[in-house]
Amino acid sequence: MLGTGILKGLAVTAKNLAGSFHDPGRFVTTQYPEQRSVLPENYRNFPFLVAEDDKDPMGTLRCVACQICEKECPPQCIYIEKSRDKKPDAAGKMQLYPAVFDIDISVCMSCQICVEVCPFDAIKMDQEFEIATDNRFRPLLRDREQLARSNRYFQQVHPTEAAEVDARLAAARRAAEEKAAAKAPPPARQEVQTKPATERPDPPAGGIKTEA
Repeated sequence: MLGTGILKGLAVTAKNLAGSFHDPGRFVTTQYPEQRSVLPENYRNFPFLVAEDDKDPMGTLRCVACQICEKECPPQCIYIEKSRDKKPDAAGKMQLYPAVFDIDISVCMSCQICVEVCPFDAIKMDQEFEIATDNRFRPLLRDREQLARSNRYFQQVHPTEAAEVDARLAAARRAAEEKAAAKAPPPARQEVQTKPATERPDPPAGGIKTEA
């Protein structure tokens, strides 16, 4: 019968409308922005940089400026400049860090290739989507200060993936510590000073008493 699909759709709408008066679960529309939908864990948008400490994000970035993500980015929206000095990375190894790390969000296509090719788990996909602006240039060009997010934030938006990364980094730290301990020289043995066997103790002041 012609129009059966339309009638079925109207019946579902009427059923939800009538049921919404006594069952809030039948509300199918989120009253945005007063209400926010809970995003699934696998939802991804634009990238961010992971820092170990939220109190010192620039000093604890996992990124070592290897520039793999810059080379593999399809729209070429990532720009990185290496530092001249080094600092300890997440595993405690001295590494370079990005003196400049920019991402042009207006060009980024959220493909996640930068995340997949990063060998240091330094860049991940964010869940932020409210980035509308009246200027398409400078406000959408994010530098490393704007891109930095703490590992605690990463655990909030992607808890499953963050737990796997934390376990892997913890294992790498333990392996590095064990390797360093194995290479460390053994502690020097302390020599005990003893008197020569020929030297005899001094007799007491009153002399040595002998039995008759």
